[in-house]
Amino acid sequence: MDKQEALEQIKKELPSLLEYQNELNEKQEVINTMTKLNEYAKDFEPTSKTKNIADLKEVSTDIDLVDDEFEVTDKVTKQVKKVKQKVIVVAGDKYRVPASVIGQLKVVLEDNPSCKKFKVKKSGTTMDDTRYQVIPLI
Repeated sequence: MDKQEALEQIKKELPSLLEYQNELNEKQEVINTMTKLNEYAKDFEPTSKTKNIADLKEVSTDIDLVDDEFEVTDKVTKQVKKVKQKVIVVAGDKYRVPASVIGQLKVVLEDNPSCKKFKVKKSGTTMDDTRYQVIPLI
């Protein structure tokens, strides 16, 4: 086989070779993205999610209260709704401050304007039975 024949043979086989290479690349991508569930779970870091003020050991009354909002899809109507909430930011994490906590803190501060720290106890597990108790700290 001379050079010209070899060149023609390569030109003829090139498209099928490129297609084969693409298939190999796709299979390699699938292999590269496969992970054992237990390994993934160990390294899992949830996406930024707002936490609850009751998760904090203590809260300063001088911390900035920030308006925040997020979108949620209504399960029934499938419509996207914007939900507004009040949050505080501690060490880069957002903590939701329910209106009932703000109301209770107002009462605490009316009786004790020098209160500088408090904590929040949360009880209940569902939206309907969750209750918060503001406890002033000395």
